[in-house]
Amino acid sequence: MIDTIFIERGVVNHSRTQSIKSKFKNPTIIEVDRYQEIFNKRSQNFRIQKQNPALILAKKHDNFVLPAPSGFGLASTRNFYFSHMYNCIYDCRYCFLQGMYSSANYVIFVNFEDFFDEIEQSIQVNGAQDLTFFSGYDCDSLAFENITGFAESILPLFKSYPKVDLEFRTKSVQLEPLKSGLPIANCIVAFSMMPEELAKRLDKKAPSIKRRINAIEKLAARGWPIGLRFDPLIYSKDWKQLYKGLLLEIMHRVPREAIHSISHGPLRYPKKMYQDITKLYPEELLFSLPMSENNGYVDYGVDVENEMAEFLIKNLKNYVEEAKVFQCVVQA
Repeated sequence: MIDTIFIERGVVNHSRTQSIKSKFKNPTIIEVDRYQEIFNKRSQNFRIQKQNPALILAKKHDNFVLPAPSGFGLASTRNFYFSHMYNCIYDCRYCFLQGMYSSANYVIFVNFEDFFDEIEQSIQVNGAQDLTFFSGYDCDSLAFENITGFAESILPLFKSYPKVDLEFRTKSVQLEPLKSGLPIANCIVAFSMMPEELAKRLDKKAPSIKRRINAIEKLAARGWPIGLRFDPLIYSKDWKQLYKGLLLEIMHRVPREAIHSISHGPLRYPKKMYQDITKLYPEELLFSLPMSENNGYVDYGVDVENEMAEFLIKNLKNYVEEAKVFQCVVQA
């Protein structure tokens, strides 16, 4: 539970700041000039801080909408992402955020409307079709929804642009406001997935795969488009058996017509990020498997990556059409 909230002085009286504060019981409030004073401090230990992170409420001033990194996206001509929050309430061992940020504290930018304005400007500049906006690159889109209300706030915007897609990337089983609202055909709820046996060890603090599939089943029944994200694909001794079991469970529970898209990607880090993460978790078995450096990245190697991708595609061929399956290989 969060017991300390840092608030930029410029947003102390913001209505959303007050709303978020009210969700916590007797937190310690500390005012600061800019969130970077806390978030960007040197000599922070991500691993220790993750045990009891603070919340930081701030105002974002620029870069509300950014082009998606090369290799991140689906079939749209242009892909963008936005981050109303930095860091995630989960503690997944492979997460790149722990190698990107020195702080494990959560930052919420309360000026949602500025995000919405820039999204609309991007739509107008690029044309209101063949665009996808991704929420959940620097955080989980829905895990903090009961605190922020961000998804509920942004859905009406995309309802006004039916040819522009919005993706909520998540591991959360927090289903509001999706469960109680009417489905929006261009808003995809995309769940990160891996075999339960691996998730128990690696997806720390995140809902189990069983609970995620239950959530997918409920949202699919209501008519929400579903995305399945096997990103990253995790290698293990019996990975084929584990992934085949997961795919069979999904195929049995989730109607194929509910699937908007499926993407997959390898476990891959820039060399410096890999070094930083393995320093945080030197005992983690995930990083004890053979990995090698290739062109500035640390990964399983092209042979293993191709084998895993081909296995996934082969086992999906009778479930969804090939055009719905995408490879995601982000180049930092």
